Amino acid sequence: MTPDIAMVLFILAVSVVFLITEWIPMEVTALLVLGAVALTGLVNPVEALSGFSNPAVVTVWAVFILSGGLMRTGVANLIGHFVLRLAGKSETTMIVVIMTTAGVMSALMNNVAVAALMLPVVMDIARHTGSPPSRLLMPLAYGSLLGGLTTQIGTPPNILVSEALRDAELKSFSFFDFTPVGLVIMITGIAFMALVGRHLLPQRDVAKESSKGKEGDWKTQYDLQERLFHVRIPRKSILVNKTLVTSRMGSVLGWNVIGITRKDRTILAPGPADTLQVGDRLTVEGRIENLKELKSWRQLVIEEDEIDIEAPYTDDIKIGEVLLPVNSRFISKTLNSIGFRGRFGANVLAIRRNGTIKRTNLQDEMLEHGDKLLIAGHQDHLEEFKTLSGFDKFRYVPRSELTDVYHLHERLMVMRVLQESELIGKTLKESRLGDALGSRVLGILRGDDPILMPEPSEVLQAGDRLVVEGRLSDFEILQGLEELEIERRTRPDMDTLVSGKVGLVEAILSPHTTLVGKTLRQLNFREKYGLSVLAMWRGGKAYQSNLRDMDLRFGDALLLLGLRDKLQLLGREPDFIVLTETAQEEPRLEKIKISTLIMGMVLFPVIMGWVPIYIAAVVGAAFMVLSGCLTMEEAYRHIEWKAVFLIAGMLPLGTALDQTGAAKMIAEGVVTFVGPYGPRAVMFGMVALTFLATCFVPTAALVVLMAPIVLNTSTNMGLSPYAFMMAIAMASSASFTTPISHPANILVMGPGGYRFMDYLKVGGLLTLVILAVLMVALPVLWPLTP
Repeated sequence: MTPDIAMVLFILAVSVVFLITEWIPMEVTALLVLGAVALTGLVNPVEALSGFSNPAVVTVWAVFILSGGLMRTGVANLIGHFVLRLAGKSETTMIVVIMTTAGVMSALMNNVAVAALMLPVVMDIARHTGSPPSRLLMPLAYGSLLGGLTTQIGTPPNILVSEALRDAELKSFSFFDFTPVGLVIMITGIAFMALVGRHLLPQRDVAKESSKGKEGDWKTQYDLQERLFHVRIPRKSILVNKTLVTSRMGSVLGWNVIGITRKDRTILAPGPADTLQVGDRLTVEGRIENLKELKSWRQLVIEEDEIDIEAPYTDDIKIGEVLLPVNSRFISKTLNSIGFRGRFGANVLAIRRNGTIKRTNLQDEMLEHGDKLLIAGHQDHLEEFKTLSGFDKFRYVPRSELTDVYHLHERLMVMRVLQESELIGKTLKESRLGDALGSRVLGILRGDDPILMPEPSEVLQAGDRLVVEGRLSDFEILQGLEELEIERRTRPDMDTLVSGKVGLVEAILSPHTTLVGKTLRQLNFREKYGLSVLAMWRGGKAYQSNLRDMDLRFGDALLLLGLRDKLQLLGREPDFIVLTETAQEEPRLEKIKISTLIMGMVLFPVIMGWVPIYIAAVVGAAFMVLSGCLTMEEAYRHIEWKAVFLIAGMLPLGTALDQTGAAKMIAEGVVTFVGPYGPRAVMFGMVALTFLATCFVPTAALVVLMAPIVLNTSTNMGLSPYAFMMAIAMASSASFTTPISHPANILVMGPGGYRFMDYLKVGGLLTLVILAVLMVALPVLWPLTP
C-alpha cells in the first residue's frame, strides 16, 4: 500500500463517519473532502474543483428546475387527479394507483417533489375514504422512489453512473436504458406493497374514533382530548379588558386559547388582539398543571431598596445605543428570529422608536427602520457594532441618559430566591421568568461573584438576587392567571371547535424550506400567521408542551388550528405544505402547455441521441424561467442545493480513489474474496453492500464512491461494466429501509405517524424482495459477460 493509497483511504473513512453521524452538515463534509484531496496532492486544484462543472452535477440541478416548472404549472396535479379518481375505496386499489401515479411522475420529476406534491391529495383521499393516512403515505414515498429508477433523469444516481461510464471512456447509458430493469423493480415493488406490505403497515383505530367528523383523526394520535379544558374569567380579574397576548397565557402557561364563549356567542380561533371580558369561558389546550408553577414565581421576594442602575454591570460591561438604518437587513425581523444575544453577545434593554421607549416583550417585537436599540454587553462586543453591517451610529450612553430618557431606574428591581423556592435547581430557561415578566434577567448577584448577562442554562441557587427589568404591576398579571377558575365538570369536544370558518389541519416543512433549526418563537408564528400550533408529531411521538422553543426539523408534522383563510395563506408559503388540497397555492395553469412543450423539447433530442442530456436540461431550465413557468426565486428554491454540493464535493474523492490505485486495490480484494464464486456472487456482494450503505450514506455520495471500485472490479474479472453499474444505480436508489435513507421517507413520517421500526419492517422486507428480483432479472437484461 502506497502512502497516497493510505491517505485517500483515511480521507474516505473519515468522510463516511461524518456522513453517517452528521456531526457537521453533509455538504460541509463534502467541501472539506474536496479541500483535503487537493491539499494532500491526491488531485490537482483543477480536478478538485471540476465537480462543480461536471455534467452530472449540471444535469442534477437543471432537472430540479425542470421538475419545479412542471409542478408550478399544474402538470403533475392534472396527472395525479386524473389517475387518483380511479382509486375507488379499496385499499389495495388505492395503493396500486397511488404508487403507479407517483412512479410515472417520478420518471421525469424529482422524486421528493412528487411526494410533496401528492401528499395533500393523498391526505384528502384518506379522509374521504376513512382510511388512516399511515396506510397510504409510505406507499406514496416508495412509489416515488421506484419510479425514479426507470429513466436516466429519474434520480441522481442514474445520472451519476452514466457520467462515470463516460469519464471511463465507455459508452454512457441512454435515457431509456434504465427502463427495462427499472420497470421490473417498480412493478415488483408495487405488487409487494399491495399484496404483502400493506399488511405490515401500522394500523390504527383513529378512523373509527373520528366518525363524528373528517378532522377528528388527530384527537387520538396527538392526545388532544386529554389536554382540553375550560377556564372562566372571574369578576374583578386583572385580566378583564386585557388582550390574549398581554394576558401571557401562552408564554407563561404554555396554553393555547382556541375558543371564547361569551354569553350566547362563541369566538373560535381567537386572535392575539381579542380582549377578555368578565365571565368569559375560555376553551384551552394545554396542561392544567402549569398553573401550579405560578406558585414558584410568587415565592420570589422583591427587595424594596432602590438598586443602582449600573449595579449589574462592571467596568467591562457597557451600555450603548445603535441605530437601524433604512437599508438594514434586520428590518421586519424580531430579536428572537435574529438570535440577537447569541449572535452579537449583547442584550437589548430597550427599543427607542419615534420618541417612545419600549422595554418589555422585546424578543417578539418586529424591528423597524429608525429604531434605536439600547444594548448592554462586554465592551469588545459593543465595539464591533461600529463596523457591523445592518447597524449605524453606535455610541455609548451616559448614565444620565439611562435615567432621563430611557427611565431604566423606574423598572429595575431585585428579586431574591428563597431557601424553600421551587426554582432552586432550575435553569433560567426552565424557570421561564423572562416569559413571565416580559423581560430578561439582566444579572445574578451571587455573593462576591456576580454573574453578568447570565446564559439561559444558568442554574438558580438559594439566595440568588436576580436583577430584572420590570414593575410590580407585572406580577398582577401572574396573580390574575393564578385566579383563573378551572371548570372540571365538563370537558370540551374538539369537534365543536371546528366549523365552516375554522379548520384543524396538519402542515409539514416543504423540501425547499429555509426554516430547519428555527423555533416557532423565532418565527413569531402565532402573530405572523394567526394560527395556533396545538401539537407536533416527530419521530413517532406526539409533543404538546414547550413547542415554541423546539427547533423545527424536516419531517415534523404541526397540528394547526385557525381560520380557514389563514390556513390557505399558509399553504401559499414556500416553506410549508398544508396537508389538504384546498389550502394549496394555485398553479399557473395558463402556462401548462408551455411547460409540457419545454419538457418535450428537452427529452426528444436526448432520446434521439442528438444532444447530451446535460445541455438539453440546462437549456430547458432556462426556458422554464424565460417563459414564466417559474420565477428565478422559485427556480433557486427547487434546486436541492445539499445534493449539488454533496455530489460536487465528493467527486474529487472518487477521482482520487481511481488515480491513486486505491479503487483498483479494493477491486482486487473483492475479486480475491468473492471472485472464485463467480460473477453473480461478485454482483450480489456489490449490490448487498450498496443496499446496506443506503441506510447510512447519502445515495449520491455512495454512487460517487462505489463507481470507481465497480469499474475496476469488472475490468479485473473481464466482466461487463454496464451490468455492474446498472446494479449499483438500482440498489443505491432503492432507499426504503430507514426514514433517513431518503428525504421522501422523512417527508411522510410526520403526517403518517410512522416510527423507525415501521420503515425497518416494511422497507427492509421490500429491499430483500428487490434484491432477489434484481439478481434474477439483471443478468438477463444486462449480461454479466461482454
